Amino acid sequence: MHAYLITAKPGRPTRAARFVGRWTVRLLALLVMVALGAVVFPLRAARPVLNYIAFRAAWLELWAASVTGIGPVGAAIGSGLTDEFIREFHKARTSAPA
Repeated sequence: MHAYLITAKPGRPTRAARFVGRWTVRLLALLVMVALGAVVFPLRAARPVLNYIAFRAAWLELWAASVTGIGPVGAAIGSGLTDEFIREFHKARTSAPA
């Protein structure tokens, strides 16, 4: 083993640069987490409201269908979209690499 590997220590500028770099990465990680939280939290908070609106819209469509005698169009479109999403999900899940 070489003696300089044991006795040589990084200089003050090197240690300062490492310290600044380490805290810069930590600060950037914190900023990314805060930005993601600022996007996700309102969506999570609005979810019950969106569920209620969707429920009321479906009820209104069924009521209108019963009054007018025209079949519920949203249900037919929605079930087709749901089937397509399920097909795509299973395709992606089964063909994904392990």
